[in-house]
Amino acid sequence: MKSEHSERTDDAAGRADVGGCTDPATDAFVAHRNLLFTVAYEMLGSAADAEDVLQETWLRWSGVDLGTVRDQRAYLVRITTRQALSRLRTLGRRRESYVGSWLPEPLLTAPDVAEDVELADSVSMAMLLVLETLAPTERAVFVLREVFDLGYDEIAEAVDRSPAAVRQIAHRARAHVAARRPRGVVSPTETREALDAFRRAAGTGDLQGLLDILAPDVVLLGDGGGVKQAVLRPVTGADKVARLLAAGLGRIAASSSLGPAQVNGSPALILRFDGVIDTVVAVRIDDGLITGLYAVRNPEKLSHMRQETDLCR
Repeated sequence: MKSEHSERTDDAAGRADVGGCTDPATDAFVAHRNLLFTVAYEMLGSAADAEDVLQETWLRWSGVDLGTVRDQRAYLVRITTRQALSRLRTLGRRRESYVGSWLPEPLLTAPDVAEDVELADSVSMAMLLVLETLAPTERAVFVLREVFDLGYDEIAEAVDRSPAAVRQIAHRARAHVAARRPRGVVSPTETREALDAFRRAAGTGDLQGLLDILAPDVVLLGDGGGVKQAVLRPVTGADKVARLLAAGLGRIAASSSLGPAQVNGSPALILRFDGVIDTVVAVRIDDGLITGLYAVRNPEKLSHMRQETDLCR
């Protein structure tokens, strides 16, 4: 099943399809499309904006003389990075006026994303929020180096810096992320077990059960985008979070379902009303306890939960 971003870029690339035959530029773009989307998404945290970046990338790529291109993959990544950087700087200003907490756009992902542990970690909600704390160029350098393993020379061309400057930026970004990322890679099994315990407790309003699975310093973030009701500020502490969840979920349990899903490469939960997705709940887990709860309710951010999105490195 194709994801929405695939359909949109198929439409764009399809303009170059004549008589059922595609040209080399289209073939190259389609071959690397999932990679380019993943690069853009990791830099932006937004599938909708990543789609727009792919459209812009295609427009620029379609005008390139392929005879001058040594490495098509690297060239396409460079175009995508530059377009994503430009959009990231614009988004930073837009997010300053966002109503409540801003959370990344969740993606329904296939099991193969979880099998690539490094990729799954890099697109997790917790990591994307850590990446939000980097400056745009730092984020681009970190993503291209740490996730996609590009060389410093390639990255330098993409971000218009010298290789020496890129090395310094990479070192600074690595240290910044290391101080804020989850303390260790959590296995899907451990995440599922924690989520199962959370779901059982939340579904029955079991306050003690919630307290048992929540870390003392757990933080709950809600993203309603000013459209749906959500906590406007982070709620911190197991007691506050547990009581808020027990009260809220207890009131809606009769008309809702809270079921598992694979979101951003990790197990997560989806709250549905009458079969319609209302909230996506992702988690951060440290030492077997939930340290972060990320509840996305903004309807504009839930469109990619209807079908799987292909991500790759």
